[in-house]
Parts: sequence; C-alpha cells; structure tokens
Amino acid sequence: MYPNRVKVQTDNTNEDTPNPVHNLFEVANLGEYTIMSDFYALLIGIDYYEPNSYCDNLKGAVRDIDKVADYLIKSLQIPLERITKLTSRLEKTNSLADVRAEPKELPTYQNIVNAFNSITETANTGDLVYIHYSGHGGQVKTIFPELKGQGQFDESLVPMDVGDDGNYLRDVEMATLLKRMTDKGLFVTVIFDSCHSGGATRGDAQIRGLRDGKPDTKDRPKNSVVAERDELMKNWRTVTQNSPQEGWLPNQREYVFLGACRPSELAYESAFDGKDRNGALTYWMIDTLNAIPTGLTYQALYDRLKGQIQSQFPSQLPMLLGQGDRLVFGSEIKPVQYSLGVIKVVKPTGQVTLDGGLAQGISRGTRFALYPIGSDFTDKQKRLAVVEITELQASTSTAKILTAQESGVSAVIDKIEAGLAAVMESAPVNLKHRVRLFNKEVGDKEEQLPQELADKQAAALEKVHQAMQGNGWVTEIGGNEEEADYQVAVGREGEYEISRLRPIKNLTPALRIDDAESPAQVVKRLVHLGKYKSIDALDNPESKLSIEFELLDENKKPFPDRNNIKLKSSTVYIRIKNTDDQPLNISILDLEATWQISLIPIQGMDTAFYELDKNKTLELDMEFSVPEGDNYQNQTEKIKVFATKSIANFKWLKLPSLDEDLGKRGGDLNKELQQIAEKKGVTRGEKPQVSPLNQLLSQIGADADEPPEINRALRPKPTPNADWITKTIEIRFQN
Repeated sequence: MYPNRVKVQTDNTNEDTPNPVHNLFEVANLGEYTIMSDFYALLIGIDYYEPNSYCDNLKGAVRDIDKVADYLIKSLQIPLERITKLTSRLEKTNSLADVRAEPKELPTYQNIVNAFNSITETANTGDLVYIHYSGHGGQVKTIFPELKGQGQFDESLVPMDVGDDGNYLRDVEMATLLKRMTDKGLFVTVIFDSCHSGGATRGDAQIRGLRDGKPDTKDRPKNSVVAERDELMKNWRTVTQNSPQEGWLPNQREYVFLGACRPSELAYESAFDGKDRNGALTYWMIDTLNAIPTGLTYQALYDRLKGQIQSQFPSQLPMLLGQGDRLVFGSEIKPVQYSLGVIKVVKPTGQVTLDGGLAQGISRGTRFALYPIGSDFTDKQKRLAVVEITELQASTSTAKILTAQESGVSAVIDKIEAGLAAVMESAPVNLKHRVRLFNKEVGDKEEQLPQELADKQAAALEKVHQAMQGNGWVTEIGGNEEEADYQVAVGREGEYEISRLRPIKNLTPALRIDDAESPAQVVKRLVHLGKYKSIDALDNPESKLSIEFELLDENKKPFPDRNNIKLKSSTVYIRIKNTDDQPLNISILDLEATWQISLIPIQGMDTAFYELDKNKTLELDMEFSVPEGDNYQNQTEKIKVFATKSIANFKWLKLPSLDEDLGKRGGDLNKELQQIAEKKGVTRGEKPQVSPLNQLLSQIGADADEPPEINRALRPKPTPNADWITKTIEIRFQN
C-alpha cells in the first residue's frame, strides 16, 4: 500500500522511498519524516448505454479509462485501492444482464454520485483527486429555471442508466460535488472527454454527444441524490458569482478543468493507432505523459494536446480552465512559459502552421523557435528548429522552417510535430508599410456607403494614390492576395478612413474627402502610424540582460494583474531595477493613445538615456490623464522601457501626436551621441561604443519625407549576449 508517511534521512541523501511517485506530490518536511499527499482517482467510462432515444453506444470510452488506469498504476504506482473505476463495457452481447454483472462498478447516476461522496469523505486536506470521464455529454432542458431561466439548458454527463426517464448528472450538481472537495482543501483535477452538445457518426470518427446534436427537451426527474434543491442552487450561485460559467463548469481557481472541446464543438473518438478507438483528448494526454518527463504543468500538457488534436480535428479545440500553472498529478505551482503551438506540419515543403495570427499581433517575418513541450525555453540547446512567418490569417499563421545557415539551428525534421511549443525569437520591424485602397459597396450597413458617397470614392482614393507616389515609407498593393498593413477607404461621414483589421477610431482630426489637402495628410498619417507600430513591435526576447519593470498605484502598491491595468486619470509610479551584473543605460518611451511617442525624462534630465548602476532601483512618479474626445475613451497606452549595455539614442523614436506636424528630427542626434561617448572617455579619433540597435533606431526615426535606406523587414540579429532588452506595460483608460 502506498504509505502516508515515509521515513527519510534528514540530509536527504539516502531516501527510503518505495516508489517514484515521491517527487510528484506536495511534500512537507517534519524533522526526519516527509508527509506526502495521497492520490485518489475516479475513472468513469461508458460504452454501453441502456436503450434510450438520445444517445448511441460508444466504442472507445472504456478503453480510455483502461489506458488512464494503466498509466496511474504502472507509471505513478498508485495502488488499486485508491482508484475507483465505473465502466460499462460492450461485451459479446449488449444484454442488460451482462453489463449488470457487477452492479457496484457500473456508471449509473447513483453510483457516480456515491463515488464522489466516498472520495470526499475519505481524502484528507492536501490530498490529490483526479476525475476522468469518458462518454457522452449533452445539453438537457434545465430543471433549475430559477438559475438558468425558462427554456435554457443544463450541461450534463450521461450516466449509463439515463434511459428515457432517468437522471442526467447536471452541471449544477457537479458544482456542489466539486465544491465539497475544494472546501475540504483537496487538489482536484477534472477531465471530461465528452461533448457539451451533440453530434453524429462521421466515417471512422464518432462524436461523443447526444444523437443528431440536439438537446434533450424532455421533462426529466427534478429530484437529486447530490443534495437538496436549495443547497444546489446556493452553491451554484456562490461559485458563479465572480466567475461566470465557461461552457461546462464555473471556472474556479480551486481546481483544474480540462475539457475535450468548447461548448459549440464536438469531441471525437477514433482509432489513432490504427486498431482501437480512443477519445482524442485521452489518447493524446497519455501519449504526452508517456513521451515527456515529469514536471509538466497542465498548461504545457494542454498546449501539446491542442496541437495534436487540432492537427486531426480542426473543429475540436480543447478547453483548459483553472490552475493551468499546477503540475500534472501534483499540487505544486510552477511558473507558466506561454507560447504558441504547432497545429500542422507539412514536412516535404518545410512548412508549419501555428495557432496565432493577426489577432495575436503577429506579423510576417516574425521568427519563432520550436521547442519540445515541457522544455526550458531559455535553454537554446533545446531548440529543434527556427521558423519564419510567411503567411497570416486571423488566428493562424504559416511559417517556413529555416536552414541552419539562416537560423543557426540545424532543424531536426523527424522531431517536428504538431503540439510543439513555438517561442518568439525576434519580432521584425517593417520599415516600408503596405497600403490597400478599398472601394466599398453601396448599402446601409456600417461597412457600406450611401450612393452619394459611393459615387465619389473612386476619385477620392485616386487622389491618395497620387499622393503616395515617391514616398519611401508606404507602398500601394492591389487585390486581396497580398497582406496589407493598412487599408484606406471612405467613411460614411465623408471622411478618409484608415483601418488595421478594423477602422482606427482615435485618429483626429477627421480628414474630409472634399478637402484638397486631405490626401497628402492621409499619406503623412500612414507614415506616422507605420512608425508607431514599428516602435511598438521592437522586442528582443533572447536578450540575456536582466531588469525588473513594474507599475505601481498611487499608494506605491503593485496592481493585482499587471496584464490588465485599468486607470482613470491618476498618479502612478514606474519602478525599474537593474538586476544585471553591470550598469545599464535606461530609456523610457510613452506610446500614447494620441499616437504620440515621447521620451520620459528621468530625474529631470531629457537625455538619450539614464545610466542605472547594477542592483540599483529607479522610481518615477507620473500623472496620466485621459485625452479629450470620445474617440480616446477605453484606448490603450504603453510604457516601453529599454535597457542597453552600450549607447543607443532613443530620441530617434519620438513622434508628435497625429494632429501635429512631423518635424525634422535627424539634426544633432549623432552629434549628441558623440558628445556622450567623449564624456565616457572616448576621444574623437576613436569609434564610440554605439549599439548595433542604433542603426535600426535611426532607420525608424528618419524623416517622413526621406525614404528609409533599408526597405525590407529589418531585424536586430538575436545573439545569446544581445546587448539590449525591452519590457512593456499596457494601460487601458476608463471613462
């Protein structure tokens, strides 16, 4: 029997542990004893369903449970007495007598609830509970209209004895069963390899849902063996109060929920090994756990599952809710390394598809390194290949695998598969932006024009076409085959409209198509926006330099979620700490909602940078205010901190607001750099230590009427000892 207490030496050099599960679970040191959490599993698999009008038998659900049980027993050495299996098999005959041979082990409604209750009563605070369900799921007419509303539905698991008048196990009941566990301090993981709604058989793949994908609208029993009705509704209101239901269950922080698909999708089972059927989620979960060493977080596990499942069933996207940063089958929290995922590989052409695109801010030319799931992404030796984005869609992108000469990494083609992690190596900076002039259709919709304006749009856009001639910063493209950075059209108010995925609202003042100066102003505005976006895109994730950057509230306290800072006009504090082993040159850019970029003075000095010694902290107070005008409400502002080892002049990057002229800025900046170099002991006859980054900055900051010397995507070459780093915090202003 797996022990609760394992005697160990106090120096931890000669542990007497009966099995390798020791390192997986939360450990508490008490003198010479180590107390380890117990592990309980409830595994439910249903292939055979008593005759009913709503769901068919399955062929792989019980096999899922056998596969999971085999892994728990053999790989984790969980004792049999800690594993509860409720299965309904398809034997030689489907007679009810055969499947009821072991009534206590059948996944009936009563038995499933009993199993939940038994584990909750037996387990102690800090123990781990793993629940895995494979079978049908479906939507059924709610028996809780007070909670859901009349005519709404409950999400449910389908017990084998549901029949035409039996009970489903409903989401409101599951919420109470899980709340009892988490209230007791148990670490709970819930995995449902089933549909939310329904489906039908398609070829060799079968859907795990109600027949024809339709909800069960029949009146079912309202009684519950889980709890009294008042308790069920009270618990549901409690767990959904600050966490709205996302599909199957309320997303509580107290547990992990991994579902086979989203509410509107289908969960498939298929013969992935060419022989026996399994649910897609279960098959690839066990495959991942067998292939990758321990130490995976649920987020990392999910990333590979998502890639593998989407490569075969693009319409099935798994869901991960709750504690994604928890170790699989454990209670320890591990920082999550976020990445994109590979969802398709075409090895003959050297192409991969990633699950991120325009909506994620990715641009053509961006490079990603491919890592095995679970790797330390800072260990460059783990890279399998480097890919470069060649085509973009709304939420996916296509990339080519680069050669060793192009990337410095020799691609291991046979190891490149769906489910790998894709980590950004460097973001390209497009100096020349592509613009499409777009004629709208006639109509009353927002994206259409009334006839009067439609008749004028061709002439208005032709004037912009003429104004772009000879400008080195923007180039016109035609058709829809090439991706545009910006689109220019005529708006419903008779103004020029600039779009990037959607119309950009905070562009003032409006430029009327009947104003002779507007076409030239449109081009100037496009150049300005292009520069702004190029500066925003500057990034160097490979840098080995180390700084800490945070924004503090008016009481000098960190915001609860640095990725979701919302402010009205107020005072905030910027805190930067040099955690590197050498002095660093600090510059701070403010990317404002007015499309202005300003260099924030540091300690009252408006210079190219501020030298911050190692282990020193810089703290600045700033007064933020919401720009006037409705177009600026709920817009974002970004604070971007740069740190460099050598000299780089970020004054190149200053931009006025869009309603001001783009002035000359080349001027004396190089002279200023030379003066700074001389102060640091470099004479005029010597070459100052100016960062290669400065070439890029000067290209972006060149005057608007002078084309850039480099007209392709320009990228600072990433190296292990890159001499610059940047960090960004985004702020959203509220009314």
